Amino acid sequence: MTDHSTTQNAPKTTLSNLLRSPVSQRLALLALCAAYIQGPVTKIFDFHGAIAEMNHFGLSPAPVFAIAVIVFELVASAMVISGFLRWAAALSLVGFTLLATLVALRFWELPSGMDRMMATNAFFEHLGLAGAFIIVAAMDLAKGAGK
Repeated sequence: MTDHSTTQNAPKTTLSNLLRSPVSQRLALLALCAAYIQGPVTKIFDFHGAIAEMNHFGLSPAPVFAIAVIVFELVASAMVISGFLRWAAALSLVGFTLLATLVALRFWELPSGMDRMMATNAFFEHLGLAGAFIIVAAMDLAKGAGK
């Protein structure tokens, strides 16, 4: 006689083990940080564009803000992915993301149309990123990493 509860739980257990594996978790953290890696790399290769972006948002002196953003995003991403003070880096990225979102994606100021719709979608996607980083920080602190 076969124990059906064991055979029914096997896929769930396999999925749980896969999701909890160090490789899966590292890849998930890398994916979560992808925008915070791609953005600064793009700014490094097009520093004039990075300065123009800072000027566009009224951040002065633009070169200093561009360098600060590049360094911050790369260092915070490395900390989240590596686990070094992950909770602190994740919460820093929450603050950065919310501030940048409020500066760059002011959809409510745009006229109706495609630009407003795209800015609205991006605004709420960024809120989702901030929420994910809060979960990362909470999980890290729950493991006792903040002590």
